[in-house]
Amino acid sequence: MTTATPDKLTSDQLDQLCINTIRFLSVDGVQKANSGHPGAPMGMAAIAYTLWTRHLRFNPKNPDWADRDRFILSNGHASMLIYSLLYLSGYDLPLEQLKQFRQWGSITPGHPERGLTPGVEVTTGPLGQGFANSVGEGIAEAFLGATFNKPNFDLFNHYTYVFAGDGCMEEGVTHEAASLGGHLALGKLICFYDDNGISIDGSTDLTFTENVNKRFEAYGWHVQDVPNASTDIEAIDKAIREAKAVVDQPSMIVCHTHIGYGSPNRQDTSKAHGNPLGKDEIVLTKQALGWPTDQDFYVPDEALEVFRAAGERGAQLEAAWNELFEGYKQAEPDLAQKLQNALDRKLAPGWDSNLPVFTPKDGPVATRNVLGKALNAVAEAVPTLFGGSADLNESTFTKLEAYPEFQPNKYHGNYAGRTINWGVREFGMGAAVNGIAAHGGMWPYGATFFTFSDYMRPAVRLAALSDLPSIFIWTHDSVGLGEDGPTHQPIEHLMSLRAMPKLNMIRPADANETVEALRFTLQANEPVGLVLSRQKLPVIDQEKYAKAGGLAKGAYILSEAKSGKPQVILIATGSEVSLALEAQVKLEEAGVATRVVSMPSWKLFDDQPDEYQQEVLPDDVTARLSLELGVTLGWERWVGPKGASLGIDHFGASSPYERILKEYGFTVENVTAVAQELLKDPKGTQRKLRDNQRKFAAGGHISSAPARGDEGHS
Repeated sequence: MTTATPDKLTSDQLDQLCINTIRFLSVDGVQKANSGHPGAPMGMAAIAYTLWTRHLRFNPKNPDWADRDRFILSNGHASMLIYSLLYLSGYDLPLEQLKQFRQWGSITPGHPERGLTPGVEVTTGPLGQGFANSVGEGIAEAFLGATFNKPNFDLFNHYTYVFAGDGCMEEGVTHEAASLGGHLALGKLICFYDDNGISIDGSTDLTFTENVNKRFEAYGWHVQDVPNASTDIEAIDKAIREAKAVVDQPSMIVCHTHIGYGSPNRQDTSKAHGNPLGKDEIVLTKQALGWPTDQDFYVPDEALEVFRAAGERGAQLEAAWNELFEGYKQAEPDLAQKLQNALDRKLAPGWDSNLPVFTPKDGPVATRNVLGKALNAVAEAVPTLFGGSADLNESTFTKLEAYPEFQPNKYHGNYAGRTINWGVREFGMGAAVNGIAAHGGMWPYGATFFTFSDYMRPAVRLAALSDLPSIFIWTHDSVGLGEDGPTHQPIEHLMSLRAMPKLNMIRPADANETVEALRFTLQANEPVGLVLSRQKLPVIDQEKYAKAGGLAKGAYILSEAKSGKPQVILIATGSEVSLALEAQVKLEEAGVATRVVSMPSWKLFDDQPDEYQQEVLPDDVTARLSLELGVTLGWERWVGPKGASLGIDHFGASSPYERILKEYGFTVENVTAVAQELLKDPKGTQRKLRDNQRKFAAGGHISSAPARGDEGHS
């Protein structure tokens, strides 16, 4: 790096030098890649500089310091902005990586990815989700502070800062999250809205003419305007200080900026948004802002020194925090151990000793009820287990009964509360759960009906992409919920979510498998979806059959054939496992040696070695029948070319669930008959099942029987 600056700079000149360093690192990175978004980094550089050098608490040498401020770039297309900041501040991100922006094998991808680039807190790109993550981050800071801070020991006292753009403001998830954040009075959450008036298609006036200030005021946020945010760092600094002084409201700083600032022909146009400026325009822009035109990725020593000094101050802050924590360990040894376990994501010895064990006399019981009991059984031993439902506690049973609810003081609440009422905000809930998981120190969950996983899916995908240990609890898992009908009956959901890489979907068969599912989930470092029944299910006799601990392997032999080597294997999940066991009895009576395999998790089974998979599903047993109340697509992998699948490749019906199961063939008699036919004529059985699916898809179901009225719709 060379210096082409005067020997002595005024403070204003040094500020501008630093801001332009951010701008042109971003511009040059996009140009070299011939791909990317230069306009937002150019317009927001002054905001970023002010925040990172005057306010942000961070230590580049330890990006995981527990009490660091969190910085989230929700408008993730501006990724060269954060990469420039991370390099300049001293993170383990060499300048060479900025030159490899968007290239194979680099750690500077097109949008920020958690776990790939040091200093990136969350994966962003799908607009609005970073904003919603920031609400989760703010919740985590408030909860951990209320739970562990003691007089003279403020271990958690940090801010969450988020940059967001017009697209973030337009996406619906921002509404859900902002509404929740305002209600919760998250005073340490500060958002900078890059109000540059430009979208990909042109002026935002084409589609977006609402008053964002009044909208956020209505949510309960503290709102400020910075009219010249591309240049006025003193106004930006003042706004940040005022926002930090407001302790009972999250803050929105509306920053009026110029996209593509400094570009003679691109500033304030959509051409600055998603395309490189072009070599000629870059020269003109550098000339306009007094920047050397004869070299790319130019970093003046004076600017680098300013940014590195900010990082060094952060190292000193962490050192002071570490000293504080050592004193805390002496003053509060029990709490300190719990906190250390939480930060290390370590469960205390014996944490699962109170988990219930069920016997057949305890059933039948819905797996949603069992999970609720299991959550409450481990709550004391896992002190940062935290979550709730999307206004469905009476249906999902996910309330931690012995603990207060997470609410702000103004609603006579307590930030140490461990049940959060997410409200009817499924997408916002999922994204906030991800933010809590990304923050660290907590086991967060969100619960709703399985059919509403559709509303959450983008957040679930980012949890999987980011390897976040988010817990998604979905009840009312099938047509077994009954009278609420097709809108509430998930058909394709389980299979579609199984297709998502890194997401572990678990559909337990009974009470004991549900307990094992929670045991696995709390030890996992990956996102888990727990899929639970509304209807009551028999408790499988563990003395008679295999232990439910086989769940950890994804599939296991639940009940072996009684009359020699199996001729037929029934493979089932969830509520259909007990049906498979009943059918096994009939098939054995008919002289058909039958094995029953419970397969609660495809992913976990797929992770097992071939030897184990062959032990459970040997190649030489070709008559395999899968039983699942959902689409059959994908089951061919496990049943093979001579197997068949009994499922539901059509939408459901409104009726008492017993009638639905009978009409769709989920009876002992039908399963037994299909298995016997499969042994004799595999292709014919497959055709017959497909024809039956077509009949129902064409509306061939029988009208509903009168409702019994003994279970309601909850």
